[in-house]
Amino acid sequence: MNCRLAELNDIDVILKLYETARAFMKANGNPHQWGENWPPRELVERDINKSCCYVCEQGRAIVGVFVYIYGKDCDPAYLKITDGKWLDDSAYGVIHRLATDCTTKGVGTFCINWCYEKAGHIRIDTHSDNKPMQALARKLNFVHCGTIYVEHDNYPRLAYEKSAVTESLNK
Repeated sequence: MNCRLAELNDIDVILKLYETARAFMKANGNPHQWGENWPPRELVERDINKSCCYVCEQGRAIVGVFVYIYGKDCDPAYLKITDGKWLDDSAYGVIHRLATDCTTKGVGTFCINWCYEKAGHIRIDTHSDNKPMQALARKLNFVHCGTIYVEHDNYPRLAYEKSAVTESLNK
């Protein structure tokens, strides 16, 4: 597998991945996180144009998609955390809107590890009903740090963090 920046000509495949992910979430007890049409085409196009949307390929097939941004306080939703605190105040990467084709094994792990190798410090969030994503976060040694809220809905999100700095302190 490999990850690369998404291109506008990938958009139909990306939207199909999100459609597949919405159906999977609904079938697995998480009908609210992405609702009927999240993320919308306009947002995917904007992410591609901002060079923060990536696809994961196996061979020539796109099997995953995610948004990755990096920087100090790079996501306003992560500035306020409740019911806990962040572990590391350094610059970090954020992964949003991770979706897979739901048939290729290991795509989520590959994408998150790819981002972590670039940053050494990652924050992610997920809906409380998204048990598969929570399990993946635990499997990859992320620590649940508290709760954040995103701007597009009122559902609280479980916030997770993994940092090379804090991992080295725990060894």
